Order: sequence, then structure tokens, then C-alpha cells
Amino acid sequence: MNDDRCGTVTVPEAGKALGLTRHGAYAAAARGEIPTMRFGRLLRVSKAWLRSRLEPIPLDRIERSANERSESNG
Repeated sequence: MNDDRCGTVTVPEAGKALGLTRHGAYAAAARGEIPTMRFGRLLRVSKAWLRSRLEPIPLDRIERSANERSESNG
């Protein structure tokens, strides 16, 4: 995500930010898990979408989710 003037990144760049390999990123894009925009042969991912996936999850939300799972199991 080098150029902040551009609102998109490549699929491999998005995958790298998400901890995926190049192949994994393209596979996730093919499944629709990474939304892409096509410009001719160029496939791009919105930086806004990527940032929304990389935002930290508030700790209270994680704890609440864990509590809900433990209550449903027991």
C-alpha cells in the first residue's frame, strides 16, 4: 500500500496484508471473500475495504463473543 493517492491495491498486496500467500489471495478473491474491481485485465482491491478488515477488534467484543460461545456450549 505504497501510494496513498491510489484508492486500491493489487490482490497479492491485499493478501499479504491479510497474511495470505499470493495463491491464497487470488483464491479468496475468486470465492468472493476479497471483493475486487476489474479494469480490463487489472484486478484491484479497495484500500477502504482492506483497512476495514485490518482494524483492531475491541477487546470487549472479543470477550463478549467468547462468553456467548461458552454459554451456548454448556
